[in-house]
Amino acid sequence: MTGDTDSRTSARDQLAAATRDGGAWPEPWRHAVGPVRDDARRAAVLLLFGVLDHAPAEHVTPAVPRALDVLLLARASTLGHHPGQVAFPGGRLEPGDDGPVGAALREAREETGLDPDGVDVLGPLGELPLPVSNHRVTPVLAWWARPTPVRAVDAAESAHVFRVPVADLLDPERRRTVTVRHARRVHRSPGFLVEADGREHLVWGFTGGVLDALFDRLGWTEPWDRTRTVPAPL
Repeated sequence: MTGDTDSRTSARDQLAAATRDGGAWPEPWRHAVGPVRDDARRAAVLLLFGVLDHAPAEHVTPAVPRALDVLLLARASTLGHHPGQVAFPGGRLEPGDDGPVGAALREAREETGLDPDGVDVLGPLGELPLPVSNHRVTPVLAWWARPTPVRAVDAAESAHVFRVPVADLLDPERRRTVTVRHARRVHRSPGFLVEADGREHLVWGFTGGVLDALFDRLGWTEPWDRTRTVPAPL
């Protein structure tokens, strides 16, 4: 038990270290997603890591404990932007929010029903452009110290809410390069195949890129075959 507790504490400490120096992202990755207009809206997402009390990861890796997980949701298919995509809880900043941290916690509560009092905020990461919806997004890194039940609160916003073992995201067999074709151009981005609640999901786009860059920064990424491609589910 002590060893397992130590490994979880180590994972939390590593995540907290990622917020130092403003949580800056690698320049090539940050600029690869493209620019946004001057009128881009500010938004925030919650990268909430915790410890599963059941169903640990199938994949075993020395990088993280099998029970370490991250909270994700599948957006409703009727939404105007990013319909059906897997995402972090989050949304636009509102006037009453206490900056990106306040917005991320509020949106997570509204979308998943979690109790923010059980969340330890580790800190914000660097702001990222999201050109497709003209937003500037601040990922907020957090630790779920006292997890509470979560669900899809509003069916118009979210179809599913689920917790994914991080070790399974790191599994090279579940990694894919996701392709999007525009005329003669092909855009490639990192992706992850996950199973949750009896459904298979593809984590890609902004969410897949953030997870990929964060895992690289933490030294958690395992070598994977980037030639294994899958088309984006547009």
